[in-house]
Amino acid sequence: MSGKAGVTSLIALGLLASTSAYAEEFNLDEVVVSAGLIPVDEEKVGRAYTVVTSEQLERNQTKYVADALRSVPGVIVNRTGSYGGLTNIRIRGSQTNHVLVLIDDIEATENANGSFDFGGLQVSDIERIEVLRGPQSALYGSDAIAGVVHIITKSGKRDGNHASIKTETGTDGTALVDLGLSGGQERFDYAFSGAFRRTDGFNVSDDGSEDDGDRNLTLNGRLNVDLTDDLSFNGSMRYTDRNSDVDNTSYTTGKATDAAGLYSKTREFYTGGGLTLSSMDGQLVQKVKAEYTNVESKQNSGGLYLAKTERTHLGYQGTYFFDTPSFAAAKHSVTGASEWEYESFEDGYLNNGTQERNLYGFVGEYQGQYWDKLFLNGSVRYDVNDDFEDAVTYSASAAYQIDQTNTRLHASFGKGVKNPSFYDQFGSYTTFIGNPNLKPESSIGWDFGIKQSMFDDRFAVDVTYFSQTLTDAIISCGAGAVTSLCNSSDETEKQGIEVAADLAVTDTLHVKASYTYLDVESGATIIRAPEHQGSVQITKSFLDGKAHIFADAIFNGDMTDNVWTINPSGWYVSSPVTLADYAVVNVGADYQINDHAQIYGRVENLFDADYEEVYGYNTAGITGYVGLKADF
Repeated sequence: MSGKAGVTSLIALGLLASTSAYAEEFNLDEVVVSAGLIPVDEEKVGRAYTVVTSEQLERNQTKYVADALRSVPGVIVNRTGSYGGLTNIRIRGSQTNHVLVLIDDIEATENANGSFDFGGLQVSDIERIEVLRGPQSALYGSDAIAGVVHIITKSGKRDGNHASIKTETGTDGTALVDLGLSGGQERFDYAFSGAFRRTDGFNVSDDGSEDDGDRNLTLNGRLNVDLTDDLSFNGSMRYTDRNSDVDNTSYTTGKATDAAGLYSKTREFYTGGGLTLSSMDGQLVQKVKAEYTNVESKQNSGGLYLAKTERTHLGYQGTYFFDTPSFAAAKHSVTGASEWEYESFEDGYLNNGTQERNLYGFVGEYQGQYWDKLFLNGSVRYDVNDDFEDAVTYSASAAYQIDQTNTRLHASFGKGVKNPSFYDQFGSYTTFIGNPNLKPESSIGWDFGIKQSMFDDRFAVDVTYFSQTLTDAIISCGAGAVTSLCNSSDETEKQGIEVAADLAVTDTLHVKASYTYLDVESGATIIRAPEHQGSVQITKSFLDGKAHIFADAIFNGDMTDNVWTINPSGWYVSSPVTLADYAVVNVGADYQINDHAQIYGRVENLFDADYEEVYGYNTAGITGYVGLKADF
């Protein structure tokens, strides 16, 4: 079943908004809303996770979510050329369509190809980014076979009205205007934002002279209302209109080739809303949710739609909280959820009509806290599919806090599934034929980690070992002028180590670092996933916190890419190619002029590194930006 975010993490936000004595007992001030059907306090999460906050995004002047994810352990980012170009992520060496993406609890993963293009996802209105690694299908269904990325935008505050404006300019003809309005009163809050960013870009091809630019307009809105003391409403809407210059890929060399006038236009619309009812003094919390998404893409001057996808989702969730003080001083919650989802896909290139499918999901979850030291989570899911075999997935996780040594142990285990996409089933162009008989991919994964804090929590390091086995992988098969897909008979086995470290050297100097080692033991070739990767982020404040400087570095080891060309016989053939390792360094600074205004600037790719994230596509050289931000 594809994604199914509606009655999971949005319900978590609804639970937070509810006046629940039991929710308060679960200590939900700081939570990972994606880690369960109800929110989970960060230190009680047994799953491998990372949270990127708005403060980190602001301090490092990050402009795209994809760039924020480069410092997350286990996450690989591949951008096709310039800003706005097709940008995918992989978790622990997964395929790009093995990662579920949520925006304010609404599934954003496109059902045409089963993946999400991060090329247009700006960070202007984002409060936090949560990344869960490992199979999460028991909570979210299909697409979450390797992990979940949940983008949560900013809500209003119930203390009056606030406005913000940000402007930025830089090299490559780059300009940004970002506006925000938020606020609220005693029983409601709201937040609305709009961001427009444009760049002339650079030539992503080695030939020709045309720059490949991008124009991006993003609008976002959120509303929370307490209808009564026990009933609340929350809703969100997001619209993105993108126009990106693109180049063709040569089937002679496998590289980008300059092609003036080509473009890709994409319009994305996501909206959803839910009602949360708290009863029995907060012991029973119920929620209903509806969501709708629409993504349309077209290319070239003919205005031909390459894909039009829609998704409608309805669901219900109920959670019962109870305590057993005489047994392990325990607190418990039991949650049940049911969902229905309708997906449709229309391909204007093949003109083979509208494809449709219905999906149903039933989920149960238990969360428990024992002696305020042991935290357990278990879930099971049953999916009913129109076109595939029904699926049962499951997961279990545990965290244990050792107060004497300030040590936290965490572990998780789960099974995930990934249904074939519409492209997989029905093809995408005349030389690529879909296979309606494909089976869903399946994965079993587990991880175990230790987080150690010391020096009065000024230093913390989290080391996690993971292992994952993928079966029935969907791969290209056959040879000739037409290609298709089939399920691999081989298992793909992966394992590795993820390290995240956080050090407060002084009250004004902070260092964060990450490292990932990935080892593929057998099975299908894993593309665009290095064996070694890492990052370092350093921030320093001055003048009583009015000024800051930062430097961050990303290291990416050698990795394999797959190049498709046409041989003299007219057959499509693929061959591996090695992309060289690289390191990219960014620096920047900001200064708070007064209580309302801040000036900032940064230099990206400081040492003008020449590298590739996708074979045959250039990346940006050294660039610089300056901006002004004001809050009222």
